[in-house]
Amino acid sequence: MNFRNYNHTVTNRFIKYAKIDTQSDPNSTSFPSTSKQINLAKVLVEELIEMGIKDAELDEYGYVYATIPSNTTKEVPVICFCSHMDTSPDCSGENVNPILHANYNGTDIVLPKDNSQIIKFNEHPALAQQLGNTIITADGTTLLGADNKAGLAEIMDAANYLMAHPEVKHGAIRLLFTPDEEVGRGTEHVNIKKLGAEFGYTMDGETLGHIEDETFSADSVSVIVKGFPTHPGFAKNKMQHAIKIAADIINNIPNDKTPETTEKKEPFIHPVAINGGLEEVEIKFIIRAFDTPTLILLEQELEAITKSVLLNYKKCSYEFKISEQYRNMKDVLATCPQVVSYAMNAVERTGVTPILSSIRGGTDGSRLSFMGLPCPNIYAGEHAFHSKQEWVSEKDMQLATQTIVHLAMIWEENS
Repeated sequence: MNFRNYNHTVTNRFIKYAKIDTQSDPNSTSFPSTSKQINLAKVLVEELIEMGIKDAELDEYGYVYATIPSNTTKEVPVICFCSHMDTSPDCSGENVNPILHANYNGTDIVLPKDNSQIIKFNEHPALAQQLGNTIITADGTTLLGADNKAGLAEIMDAANYLMAHPEVKHGAIRLLFTPDEEVGRGTEHVNIKKLGAEFGYTMDGETLGHIEDETFSADSVSVIVKGFPTHPGFAKNKMQHAIKIAADIINNIPNDKTPETTEKKEPFIHPVAINGGLEEVEIKFIIRAFDTPTLILLEQELEAITKSVLLNYKKCSYEFKISEQYRNMKDVLATCPQVVSYAMNAVERTGVTPILSSIRGGTDGSRLSFMGLPCPNIYAGEHAFHSKQEWVSEKDMQLATQTIVHLAMIWEENS
C-alpha cells in the first residue's frame, strides 16, 4: 500500500478536535460526566456521515458508533477501532491553542504563552526521533489533548481513506468513540452486543511503533478513619485526631512502593485524595500491579499498615473498602495471539519497527477485553500527556493512520 499520493487529513482533524473542550469531571454523577464532550461527539458523527458512513450515531450516553462496511466476499471477523473523546481533568483543556513547530531541529521548545513551560530535548527522549518533522504543542496554558484526540484523528483519517479507496479490501470495521475514559468510566455504558465486533484496538498509546498488550491490574481503596474528637482546650490524653492518624498511615507506606520510586513492572500504592477533619477522614488510594495476586497482597499490606497504626489509638476505628477498577488485558489477549501479531505486522508494513510493551496504567481496552472484546493498545504518538508540555508528531499520527489501514487489510488477507 502506497500512501505517497494520499493527502492525510489527520493533522487538520486533530487541530479541530483539540480546540473543542472535552475535559471530563471525576466528581460528576452524570454520564457523560460533562456535557461538553457531546460537542465533539456531534462533530465526529457529522464527519463520518460526510464520508458516506450512513449508520454513524450518537447514543444517549455520549458514545459514537459507526460502521465501515465490508467490501470483500470473504468472511472476515468484525474488528473495532476505539479512542476516547475526553481529556484529563489534571490540566485545563479550555481554549486549547495548537501550535505547529515545523522542521523540528532538536532544540528545546519554549511554549509562547508561558515561557516557563519548556519541552526540553534531554527530558523527552522521543524527540530525538523527530528531527525534520512537525511537532504540535499547545501554547503553554493548557494541555494539548493528544491524549486521545490524536487517536480520534487517526481513526477518522483511516476511515476517510478506506471509504475513498474501495480497492483496499477489508471486512466490516466498527468505530467506537467513548466519553469519560480519563475518569475511569469510559466503558460503563458500552453496548457490546450493539457494537458487534469480535476483536478491537484502542489507539491510545505513546511512542511510535509501540503496541501494548499488557496493563496494570487496578483497584481503588477507601480507608475511612474515625477519630475521637474533644474540645482542643481540654484534649490532653483524650483527643485522637483522625487527620493525624491518616497521616501516620500514609507515612508508613514503604518508600519503595510508591509511584515516585517505581518503574517498568513494579507495583505501587498511591494515595490520591484525603478529605475530612478531626472526627473522620477518608483516604482514597489506587493500587496497581501487573498481576492480580500481587494486587491483593498490596491491599492486604495497606490494611495491615492501617491496623498497626490504629493500635496506637484505642478509641478509634476504621473502614477498609476495595473497589475493582480493571484487570490486566494480557490474560485475555493470550487466548487470541493473532490480535497482537496482526498489529505488529501492520506496524512493520509502515516501515516502522514494532515494539511490544506494557502500560503502567490502563485503557478502555483493559475493560473491553474482559467484556468480550480482546483489545490491545496501539501507539497514537501522544507524549507528556496530562500536562502543559504535551506534544505529538504529525508524522507519527500519519504512520498510525497507515497502521490502521494495513491492519484492516491484514485481517482480510488472513480470513
